[in-house]
Amino acid sequence: MSSESRSLVARRGSVRRRGPAASAIRTTVTAGAVCALAIGALTAAPSADAATDAPDLAGVSAPAGEVIVTGGEPTSLASRAAAAVAGMSLSERAASVIMGHIPTTDPAALREYMTSTGAGGFILMGANIPPTEDRLREVTAALTVNAAAPPLLGIDQEGGDVSRLPWDDFPSSVTLKNEPPEATELAFAGRGALVQRAGISVNFGIVADITDDTGMFIYRRALGTTPESGASHVAAAVVGEEPEALSTLKHFPGHGAAPGDSHRGIPSTDETYDQWLQTDAVPFAAGFDAGAPLLMFGHLAYTAVDAAPATLSSEWHRIAREELGFAGVAITDDLGMLEASGLREYQDPVSNAVAALSAGNDMVLSVLGTTAQTVPRLTAGIVAAVESGELPAERLDEAAVRVMTLRLETAAAGRGLVPCGSCAPAG
Repeated sequence: MSSESRSLVARRGSVRRRGPAASAIRTTVTAGAVCALAIGALTAAPSADAATDAPDLAGVSAPAGEVIVTGGEPTSLASRAAAAVAGMSLSERAASVIMGHIPTTDPAALREYMTSTGAGGFILMGANIPPTEDRLREVTAALTVNAAAPPLLGIDQEGGDVSRLPWDDFPSSVTLKNEPPEATELAFAGRGALVQRAGISVNFGIVADITDDTGMFIYRRALGTTPESGASHVAAAVVGEEPEALSTLKHFPGHGAAPGDSHRGIPSTDETYDQWLQTDAVPFAAGFDAGAPLLMFGHLAYTAVDAAPATLSSEWHRIAREELGFAGVAITDDLGMLEASGLREYQDPVSNAVAALSAGNDMVLSVLGTTAQTVPRLTAGIVAAVESGELPAERLDEAAVRVMTLRLETAAAGRGLVPCGSCAPAG
């Protein structure tokens, strides 16, 4: 391990942040402390769906579909997020930390889904991608019920083996791992622009796992084969995407050390914490240093640290925040994968969601096996867990404020909010 890579990990608690997203999220404000604050200076032109939700901005008008944003310091975004959460019911808070999914490209069905569930996010899978880019913008516009506080719209756009956008011809990790980091930065700059142009704000596209074993499940998708190469390529990918898309690092604490496919089981490793700190941790530290605002936790068991999958491990969440200095939004990998493992203890989706939030995730992701009733079911389960004391109300509030802060930053930065009327035709 080089001295440069070692220093990336050693800078615990003093990680440099790039861009407004990480800066805003770094300020932690409890919802109860700012109940009297007004949510102002950030709004959208009213629509039939959002007219009652968006605050007025006196003296300012804009064409329908365009977002009006006035200036604000990152700390004010965090304060507005806390005020917004303080004004929510318990059920609304619970729904706001769920990223859901239904498999359709019907804008009306998607608008109804987001309106009725109040989900804080939506992940677009292959079944949500129409044949053309302009039609995809219709899909994402339908998902954005209130452009002043847009949901986090996510997509797995890694390129190569995992690519939802068929018009993404930029190089992927398959070849980028063998090229200079500058090539990765350029590829992800282009990829981020495609994501933004589609009206999507979050890209689950940066695989920070490392392995040099070509037989490993994650090998082709990983950006690096060593700690050093992984660090340089991951950081380059974040820098490339940062102006256009919100980067997500995955799959923490690292799939490369845990053989197997986490879509079908819980891959495990006996790698110790000290070994991890010198190897698999390094690319994640580099990505945090570059400013990645989201971190996806994998269904991976590092048994020497915690027998539970990292998704459900409070210790791995503590390590990410206290040891590596991550200050952004923590999100689970698809919780449906836990059920797909076949293990008896993970067959209840509500219990999985509550355990994930309790462990420290700010958002729970639900894809496999989901229906239009999944988010309401998870919402009711989270509410019940708070009311029973199983899930501390303060933990839910913390998660909801982090998510809402990122949603408001998304609006302020115009990420994923390209009015269809001003978009050039796909080509």
